[in-house]
Amino acid sequence: MSVEQISYIVFIVALVGSLVLDLFVLNPKGKAVAFKSALYQFGFWLAIGLAYGAFIWMEFGAKTAMSYYSAYLMEESLSIDNIFVFILLFNAFKIKETQLGRLLLIGVLLAIVFRIIFIFAGISIIQNFHWVMYLFGAVLMFSGFKMFFQNEESDYKPKESFMYKIMNKYLRIHYDDEDTTFTTRINGKKYYTKLMLVVVLLAFTDIIFAIDSIPAVLAISQDKLIVFSSNIFAILGLRTLFFVLRKAADKFDYLAQGIAIALIYIGIKLLLTYWQIEIADWISFVVILVCIFGSMIVSALFDKKAIPHDDNSTD
Repeated sequence: MSVEQISYIVFIVALVGSLVLDLFVLNPKGKAVAFKSALYQFGFWLAIGLAYGAFIWMEFGAKTAMSYYSAYLMEESLSIDNIFVFILLFNAFKIKETQLGRLLLIGVLLAIVFRIIFIFAGISIIQNFHWVMYLFGAVLMFSGFKMFFQNEESDYKPKESFMYKIMNKYLRIHYDDEDTTFTTRINGKKYYTKLMLVVVLLAFTDIIFAIDSIPAVLAISQDKLIVFSSNIFAILGLRTLFFVLRKAADKFDYLAQGIAIALIYIGIKLLLTYWQIEIADWISFVVILVCIFGSMIVSALFDKKAIPHDDNSTD
């Protein structure tokens, strides 16, 4: 058995074991997740992701491990941005605390499915049309500039989204807060509940984020093991990360700008390969690390909500 085969087996065992542990031990069905518990659980997911990187280092060397850690850090950062949209979505539809865990689990599983599909498609396209890599570079730079200047909270309004309008136009939706299933019957007619509406919006959100996520990770590495493992291990902690970040969503005012700069850097790195200019993997890792943690430090030092606004008043 080859080292690569062993690495895939370790990855699959870690993935399945983690999901079973999450479903049946850490988060019983219908139970709200406390902040402290979510914090410990996210630490657990983070440890698994970092430990797999150490395994990659031992089996394939430092260069491959740096690619993994760069991809993992980038995907984890994009997951944080994804979480902020989830928070806005659940708040908009006033989802009950006891329903959050189930909806987040569905969101995570859908994210895994969509990432696998996009990864296979992306690698296949690159192998047959190498010039697409330069298109990915341009897409990443565009996404980065767009993210840098956008205001996530004001730009994303779930009830004004295209998918929400389509579902309300063509489907019967029941908005009762007491619904705990995805469909219900009223006077013999089938209605979709608010929970089903949110699931569809979650899926749509996962697809949108995958459009940024997959080109970003493929720009770092086209090794299937690195791409799959970095994506999946970053997604696994998404559910518990939600319960951590919703308590501190307003503490990361400049995180989006840090992620944006990292995306722009990766896009530039990709475009430079056209002129045979290669940037070392460890440099990319350091740049991404500085962008993400630097933006967190800036957020802590300069709180937007603490900055007084000029109301043009006179003394």
